[in-house]
Amino acid sequence: MFPAISLLLLAYTNRFFSLAALIRNLSSDDKPVKQAQIHNLSQRIKIIRRMQEAGVISFALCVLCMLIIYLGFNKVGSAVFGLSLALLLYSLVLSVVEIRISVDALNIHLQQMGQHPDKDA
Repeated sequence: MFPAISLLLLAYTNRFFSLAALIRNLSSDDKPVKQAQIHNLSQRIKIIRRMQEAGVISFALCVLCMLIIYLGFNKVGSAVFGLSLALLLYSLVLSVVEIRISVDALNIHLQQMGQHPDKDA
């Protein structure tokens, strides 16, 4: 479980940095940013933050579980591990939600590109 959570957190961090770079590029462009885009990006940032928080807490609970089991409290350790798995599952569900929002935004962008052909072509 430890390697999986570490890799997952790395993937989440990469998604966050990609989104941050996109926001910085949009804010530096001269083109106006639509309110729908701002809402979409804000929503995605919030979801990624919750994904990361759930993943970190899940990782911390795994460590705590190992410590509790090491101390001989197996039933409590099992309960903590179950909570850790639940948080990991929550994090993964949020990941799917964020991916769907991202894909929806890309589809809207592609539709807009199709409606407004490039004048230079």
